[in-house]
Amino acid sequence: MGKPILSIVVPCYNEEKCVQLFVDSVAKIKLAVAYEILFVDDGSKDGTLAAIKKECANKRNEGVKMRYISFSRNFGKEAALFAGLKNASGEIIVTMDVDGQDPPSFLPQMIAGIEDGYDSVATRRADRKGEPIIRSCFARLFYKLMCKFSNVALVDGARDYRMMRRKVVDAILSMPENNRFTKGIYQWVGFKTKWIDFPNCERVAGDTKWSFWKLFKYSIDGILAFSTMPLQLASGLGAVVCTGSAVSLVWIYLRALIFGNPVAGWPSLVCIVMFLGGVQLFMIGILGAYMAKIYLETKRRPMYFIAEASDS
Repeated sequence: MGKPILSIVVPCYNEEKCVQLFVDSVAKIKLAVAYEILFVDDGSKDGTLAAIKKECANKRNEGVKMRYISFSRNFGKEAALFAGLKNASGEIIVTMDVDGQDPPSFLPQMIAGIEDGYDSVATRRADRKGEPIIRSCFARLFYKLMCKFSNVALVDGARDYRMMRRKVVDAILSMPENNRFTKGIYQWVGFKTKWIDFPNCERVAGDTKWSFWKLFKYSIDGILAFSTMPLQLASGLGAVVCTGSAVSLVWIYLRALIFGNPVAGWPSLVCIVMFLGGVQLFMIGILGAYMAKIYLETKRRPMYFIAEASDS
């Protein structure tokens, strides 16, 4: 087997039931270019690694190049994507999920886009059918906030299913931060991109690993990674509160001159104190979130550790 032209990078975490289905679905496409499949096992606790090893052994006998990397523990999808891009050997690299939500049937169309001169071909969901309403609403709100508050224009419904030339991958790998938000990085590095829409696809097996809370934290990480607007909002809120306090002070002074100095109730005073305290804690929290990111970056810890990997 010669050097592959296309590397298919597939992060996996507890996806034992999906591995064989994914390999079979890719094999049905009959790609016209030499390709490899690189699985990145993100510290799975089920039989995912065993399933990957089994498929690697079976397909090796069939002349298909398959490799795997297995982390020492679960480091997260961002680390798995980075490791996959770093270890891919093809001149064209595509990242996709193993659960069937990124249909391999689009691979020929994506390859055609690269051949037409695009540097990357990205996919986005045309709809959110089958997704909980609350999650859909928050997802749309997140994309709107990112486009308004940051210097990257995220595309609503964008997937990690993306094919890139080697120069795009090299640009992504040159960004050394550990707290990564890959969807934003894709947009930040630029390059000529073609978008492909496709309807929302359900998982072929297993359960999603992304709870609402995990998605919420991921969205906060994305905003902090590509926007300083929360800091500006905190400053603006502080200015509004100061202005309101000054106006209230003038009003209280004038009221005392005109109507005397009636005894004020303590509940209103407590409410004001608690409100101002809450505003201060809120702004300190925003500062703390950015400081936490700086603290983690200054440690310069490795993004992941590899426990084992295939020989070829």
